[in-house]
Amino acid sequence: MDGKGQSLYRKARRRIPGGTQLLSKRPELLLPEQWPSYYSRAKGCEVWDLDGQKYTDMSYMGIGACILGYADTHVDDAVRAAIEAGSMCTLNCPEEMELADLLCELHPWADMVRFARGGGEAMAVAVRIARARTRKTKVVFCGYHGWHDWYLAANLGEQDALDGHLLPGLKPAGVPRSLRNTAFAFHYNRIDELKTVVSQNKDEIAAIVMEPLRNHEPEPGFLEAVREIAASTRAVLVFDEVSSGLRLTPGGAHLLYGVTPDIAVFAKAMSNGYPMAAIIGTADVMQAAQDTFISSTYWTERIGPAAALATIRKHRRCNVAQHLTAIGGQIRQVWTSAADRSGLRITLHGIAPLSHFSLDYENAQAVRTLFTQAMLERGFLATNAFYASYAHQGRDVENYSQAVTEAFEFLADAVDRNYVERLLKGPIAHTGFHRLT
Repeated sequence: MDGKGQSLYRKARRRIPGGTQLLSKRPELLLPEQWPSYYSRAKGCEVWDLDGQKYTDMSYMGIGACILGYADTHVDDAVRAAIEAGSMCTLNCPEEMELADLLCELHPWADMVRFARGGGEAMAVAVRIARARTRKTKVVFCGYHGWHDWYLAANLGEQDALDGHLLPGLKPAGVPRSLRNTAFAFHYNRIDELKTVVSQNKDEIAAIVMEPLRNHEPEPGFLEAVREIAASTRAVLVFDEVSSGLRLTPGGAHLLYGVTPDIAVFAKAMSNGYPMAAIIGTADVMQAAQDTFISSTYWTERIGPAAALATIRKHRRCNVAQHLTAIGGQIRQVWTSAADRSGLRITLHGIAPLSHFSLDYENAQAVRTLFTQAMLERGFLATNAFYASYAHQGRDVENYSQAVTEAFEFLADAVDRNYVERLLKGPIAHTGFHRLT
């Protein structure tokens, strides 16, 4: 059935280039022509679309932003208080100093903090500071780090350099050709690849940028070796904690491994759905921010810091990280049990709070699309990934388990009969970046 959300999205494709502001929210990546696309309200882990249909969100929870759940009362109360006190002023809000102190308390290696309001721009700030500190240009990275020129420049040299770091097909159109050979990719746990890039650009590397943890645990000695290479080349080591931050600890995931960066970057979960980002680092490196121009009016508003303070304090008080790991582990068991029962072939990936599975079939993308379709019909926003939140409780897992069991049996039968594509009520979901027409 064509609902209000699908109808509005067709209009959005004509009015908004690409249809959405965030690539990850494109319906084409999930369930083309069927995904509800827009919400009227959200609370906890429940979402209501424009037609009033209620769904339980067992997918991305605001693309990883709402770690406590949608419209968390404690965070929203803090935001309302900030609004009532005035969200913007000629003077600075004291909450930014409270937040800076809290972040340095959580990360004793860090001395100084700058703020932004989004992960991508915060990563751009981190790279700018690294280049200012080292007076060097080149960046070596692994993982996904945003849309800015410094990152997409990797695809100026090799069109597929970024494939495998988020989505294939990210084009560097609009990125100056003069940035060619300023950004180089290596893969996680492949210290040999990093060493090769370093040997070819040793005296020119400004920063080594990476997520300390994402889909795999670091192999023994990997993070330590990266730290040593950064030190020996006098490059700034930047840990991107935009996704991993607050999932396993109240601060960064790197705290679990005893390896400290020169800069760490946080966003997403740190403010539970309100725009906020932080760049923390050692005084020696962060002082370089004064040697370059980094400034923005809305980095000084009050709502972001108020939301972040409330989020982090509740996170610590309620031991949210333990809950996320437990719920994530339960969901992984749901997938495993349902797959064993149905005979569906899957492989699990990721850490417990940020888990996903792959389908081991030649037409895996069609099977995954059919799974999303089957789960939507059962009242769930679901794909092959699950981002745990504090709002997810045992009853949600139980209801989801029943639906997944039914859906996996349905998928396994469709695969056996070669009916997958016939059962889809719309196109197969996109696998990478596509220009929309």
